[in-house]
Amino acid sequence: MEILGATLRVCVDDIETAIPFYERLAGGKALRFERAGVQVAAVGCFLLMSGPAAELDVLRKVAATIAVQDVDEARQVLAEMGADIIAGPVPTPVGRNLIARHPDGAVYEYADRRA
Repeated sequence: MEILGATLRVCVDDIETAIPFYERLAGGKALRFERAGVQVAAVGCFLLMSGPAAELDVLRKVAATIAVQDVDEARQVLAEMGADIIAGPVPTPVGRNLIARHPDGAVYEYADRRA
């Protein structure tokens, strides 16, 4: 499994106010979508999220999003290494993802861009 990069997850109160700041900081436009009632904007290496407190409380437990070539391969490697696959793989607006708890207790999202 090759790790292609990581995205920092940032929960914000007002996504409309936060987007221009992060667009300027990252030097690019936000890719926006909604998932489970949460407004999401991907800007460079930042993933901004805003929505109901209960949803954000769950999202805050995930330390980062790790980009991989293939979520199925990541699932296999992670399971072999003793990680607990909490959810997925499931489709996302741009590919697929899974959530895994590493043996040290850290929780990460692994995502690919495969349809």
